[in-house]
Amino acid sequence: MELNDASAALSALGHMTRLSVFRQLVEAGPSGRTPGQIAEALALPGATLSFHLKELSAAGLIGAEAQGRSICYRADFAAMNGLIEFLTRNCCGADADRCVADAAAGPGTRAPGLKA
Repeated sequence: MELNDASAALSALGHMTRLSVFRQLVEAGPSGRTPGQIAEALALPGATLSFHLKELSAAGLIGAEAQGRSICYRADFAAMNGLIEFLTRNCCGADADRCVADAAAGPGTRAPGLKA
């Protein structure tokens, strides 16, 4: 992923509703969710959800597949992982020992020397 794609993805995820929709799709895994399931889970009107799904799709973060008369939306896990890789590329001068927090220490743990 390069700067333009990362910027589009981050812009799409920078809206609270789109971030919630994307998290719903990540949670669903490869099976995805229908618009009805997403709308119900997030209490969103259909037109609002449709707008946000279109934005996430345009940013390359989700895909859709027709299933009969229905559409199933899925998170694009390759795009998500590409964004994470882009954000962490060359972290701390590519010295992972300097900046990767110990996962066993729990959430919010900072690597030594990093300020809050």
